Amino acid sequence: MSHKPTITDSLQFPADSKIPRVLLIVGAVGLLATAIGFATDLEQSLYSYLVSFVFFTGIGLASVFMVMFHHITKSKWGVVVRRIPETFGGNLKWWSLAFLPILGGMTVLYHHWTDPTLFDPSSANFDYIVAKKESYLNVPFFIIRQVIYFAIWGYVGHKLYKASVELEKTGDWGITTLMRKISAPAIPLFGLSIAFASFDWLMSLDPHWFSTMFGVYFFAISFQSFWAIMILMVFFLQSRGLLKNTIGQVHIYDLGAWLFAFTVFYAYIAFSQFLLIYYANLPEETLWFYERLEGSWKYIAYGLLLFRFVLPFLTLLNREQKHRKNVLRFVAIVVVIMHYLEIYWIAMPMLSEHGINFSWIDLTSFFGLGGIFFWMFFKKFQQNSMIPENDPKLDACLEKTYHQ
Repeated sequence: MSHKPTITDSLQFPADSKIPRVLLIVGAVGLLATAIGFATDLEQSLYSYLVSFVFFTGIGLASVFMVMFHHITKSKWGVVVRRIPETFGGNLKWWSLAFLPILGGMTVLYHHWTDPTLFDPSSANFDYIVAKKESYLNVPFFIIRQVIYFAIWGYVGHKLYKASVELEKTGDWGITTLMRKISAPAIPLFGLSIAFASFDWLMSLDPHWFSTMFGVYFFAISFQSFWAIMILMVFFLQSRGLLKNTIGQVHIYDLGAWLFAFTVFYAYIAFSQFLLIYYANLPEETLWFYERLEGSWKYIAYGLLLFRFVLPFLTLLNREQKHRKNVLRFVAIVVVIMHYLEIYWIAMPMLSEHGINFSWIDLTSFFGLGGIFFWMFFKKFQQNSMIPENDPKLDACLEKTYHQ
């Protein structure tokens, strides 16, 4: 005879926790130090800031994607961990303010196409390739696109979070239909907007280079790191004595399986992009990889192969390894580190083409934006239950815990 699972954990993140305050202090100090960097070395600061901004924004975007897929597939396995990505996504409307420094410094970051003389045939700086892309690569249209992106992301993330909290408080299961109605049309909008945002933020740093796979490539690296962040977040909560019985070993295994799946997907997309460009052997395309496979940049490139694909793939290929928390924690940390280095490897050669040149501003911008990003998360996480209570699929999800 079946019975309804009973939750024995406290479902409220401690209101007196010092974690948000510590994160806010770290973020404020990091951003203040970065501001000093902007005053002393503007170009380095903008590149460092861009890398960190893309790193954390990718986590938020992948979070909303995961929530939308959860709703349209009516999946049960992830209900107990869904509030984490819902909270990340619910903050995107405020996180958009972090883009303002990039917008303010775009003529420095994207000087390869924001300089008007590049489009003037009578100028010595005239660039035929860039001029052909003027209808897309121009400042007004760039700004309009950013407004559209963040409007879509902020609205969808907020609506899904708000609906989930409303379901939790009212118990109205009809809200699940609303969440599916939001998710279904939002998924293609998200797919397109994320692809074009990756073109704008990273690919247009070098307007001579292009890859039609870059949008999917950016999605792949962001989603792989998202699952690593999810694993680390669950382990962090459980290390604080939270949700230790609610999120069971079977759910942790599922997170490990998703990390393994997107490790394979990432490798497939990254290698496909490289192979097609290598095979075509067109100068305007191959030079992008050539610069990143020379000098000290090649060490990051080979490191990505070894530590972002080979190590996670071989480690998580064994079913038993996905049950071992220490193994999952180690792999997740490696993937997160390599994710930052991959974004760094994509962007920074435009500033330092002869080799890696790490700056203290790389650290201050990372900790500044990271502190604010996770401060926003925990402040919102404290406001409601850590799992979506009253969700109609919650009992089925908990059954996995108590019958594992």
